Amino acid sequence: MIKTTLKFSLLALSAGILAACGPQKTEEVTDDLAIVEDVKTPTLTLLWETPETLITNESVLFDAATGTIYVANIDGDPVGKDGKGSISIIGKDGSIVNQNWITGLNAPKGMGIANGMLYVTDIDELVEIDIATAKINKKYKVDGAQFLNDTDTYDGKVYFTDMNTGKVHLLDGGVVSTISEGNESINGIAVSSDGTIYGLDASGMKQWNADGTTTILNSTVTGGDGLVILGDGNFIASRWQGEIWFATAEGETLMLDTKAAESNTADIGYNAADQVIYVPTFFKNKVAAYKLDY
Repeated sequence: MIKTTLKFSLLALSAGILAACGPQKTEEVTDDLAIVEDVKTPTLTLLWETPETLITNESVLFDAATGTIYVANIDGDPVGKDGKGSISIIGKDGSIVNQNWITGLNAPKGMGIANGMLYVTDIDELVEIDIATAKINKKYKVDGAQFLNDTDTYDGKVYFTDMNTGKVHLLDGGVVSTISEGNESINGIAVSSDGTIYGLDASGMKQWNADGTTTILNSTVTGGDGLVILGDGNFIASRWQGEIWFATAEGETLMLDTKAAESNTADIGYNAADQVIYVPTFFKNKVAAYKLDY
């Protein structure tokens, strides 16, 4: 947990008595009162919820460039190629702007935007959608893929994970490659403004180093789903079961626990300008928006 540090200091009191023949001098006494360094506990406050029409919504993506909020709806078996999956667009007030912006997908999950395209993982394919025309432009088949999940983009490149195989893949220049393996149950992925990759897997929240190795930053928030980089070493991580954590390398704070309500917290989205987190609730079929205060 984020802890409040108490610092106490006391300057010793002293007095000296000079020789009897001389004047008496009393040294100045200084009291250094207890200084309390108050560290604020991060909180989430519910703002709104959408109507319950976003069937099995797994992921939310906020596009800072346009203010558009995309929602990926599985609407069926998470690994079933049934064509029921879709992408919806919702408003900042929780309204449904376009329920069926893109249809005909199978089990869409993580999303990312690069070069005017929305990229969506769909079981064993990475789907490229032209945002301007709202049409599927291309599908990239990923060899050996089983459960493609989260997605992020950086410098025109698309990074995405496969939870079943433990791999991190990269789409660069139209070519898919594997850049990391052996990441048990890897799901959430996020790339910082300097190109550093962060992820959530069974070991916790981790960082990829320049040599390809990884460093565990937080071993408490394991099996995470969505990952948001706040900056200054602060992150938001969701766990599908119904938890949202404020996490750092020094500790973590559980900000939201909806397990009792059986409301999931899947691949979250984030509006940095307004500090709003968008939470896909999966089986509850709605997105909930929370104001982040930290």
